[in-house]
Amino acid sequence: MSVPLEPNQATDLGLPQAISQVIARHLRNAIVTGQLHEGEPIRQDDVAALFNVSKIPVREALKHLEAEGLVAFQRNRGAVVHSLSEAEIVQIFEVRAMLESNAIRWAVPNMTAATLERAQALCDAFAREQDRLRWVELHWAFHSCLYADAHRPFLLDLIQSINNRTERYLHIQLTEGDGRLVADTEHQSLVDACRRGDAEGAASQVHEHITSACELLRRHLPPSARLEGTPR
Repeated sequence: MSVPLEPNQATDLGLPQAISQVIARHLRNAIVTGQLHEGEPIRQDDVAALFNVSKIPVREALKHLEAEGLVAFQRNRGAVVHSLSEAEIVQIFEVRAMLESNAIRWAVPNMTAATLERAQALCDAFAREQDRLRWVELHWAFHSCLYADAHRPFLLDLIQSINNRTERYLHIQLTEGDGRLVADTEHQSLVDACRRGDAEGAASQVHEHITSACELLRRHLPPSARLEGTPR
């Protein structure tokens, strides 16, 4: 197991309640970028030694990542990077398409000038960003900004929870082929639809955006995710 760290980055972590958050962030980044592979064990002793801490904050970090769907605890193996089959990934993206298209449909009639300004700024920031780790962060910030004016916090929490489970696959989708350029174009088109007040058009675009992303992702999935009989 390897986690990307700068020299001395594991020291001086501050107050105890922040330590598990720092560990969780680094493990999450390692999972999302593929440095930790699906099914790979995450040894608590190794992580504790890497960060110069006890195993208590490591367990807290792993439990947090388990809640996000990134880590699973297996008998006789401990914590491992959670894996999803192709069929499961397709189902998750189908649910995303349904929930997020409705979120923006309800948001557009309430969308403020401030929301549109922030959405455009995030769209532009995503297009300019060169740090691949930031792509996933900015992608969620952009979409959640457009959904916020739906004023349905339970729905937004559910959408975020689902997105957390698929961060690593979004990273694949954005970094393979022309995924990033396609996302740039579709994001701007979505902002334009919202600016026109076209709720149905925006909902249709979000549904197509997520469906197309899923199809692009499936062409670049690792062999471990392949499953015969997956719906096509």
